Amino acid sequence: MAKLYFRYGAMNSGKSTGLLQAAFNYEERGQRVLLAKPAIDTKGEDEIVSRLGVARTVDFLIPPGTELRELFRQHAEVDPQGTLLEGLGAEGAALRTKPVSCLLVDEAQFLTEEQVDDLLRIAVLDGVPVLAYGIRTDFRTRAFPGSARLMDLAHALEELKTICRCGSKAVFNARRVGQEIIFDGDQVAIDGADVTYESLCAACYLEASGGRLG
Repeated sequence: MAKLYFRYGAMNSGKSTGLLQAAFNYEERGQRVLLAKPAIDTKGEDEIVSRLGVARTVDFLIPPGTELRELFRQHAEVDPQGTLLEGLGAEGAALRTKPVSCLLVDEAQFLTEEQVDDLLRIAVLDGVPVLAYGIRTDFRTRAFPGSARLMDLAHALEELKTICRCGSKAVFNARRVGQEIIFDGDQVAIDGADVTYESLCAACYLEASGGRLG
């Protein structure tokens, strides 16, 4: 039976890098993969972007409220002719003649609970392993709904580790606006010119927040 995996970590723990490496490993062995991410993640638009500078266009975006299993089926269809689509290349066209060996989802914390349920169905009922990557909690230390549901359902959980500025293991994601760490605001704010994030250990987070959690 195929399984649902959730690989999670604080910001800068190499989640996107790990996803792109996993995709490369599958394709190096001649297996077909599909890459996806929630449409709400506007960083890189339709690309998965590693902080190391590696990027790759996703096969499809996942809009809020979309039935993810049906969306997956549409993109997983096998093209027996291996049609050479624009930008796909001969090697990519050849892979389209094969069934999907793995679905890889970046920024999985932004999925709805129902979409995570569909990830489990894809793994168990459709027989396609699913590797979901994301962060567990927001800048207020509250779980994202998608991450909480993945913690409920995933067959395997793997923590990807990174370090705090003090050298301890980072577990929380502090939100900065300019140079100031803030503790109020919407749960979702994609990092960019105005908003950035810093991975902190529990001690450094509590020091910055004055002991505040959530």
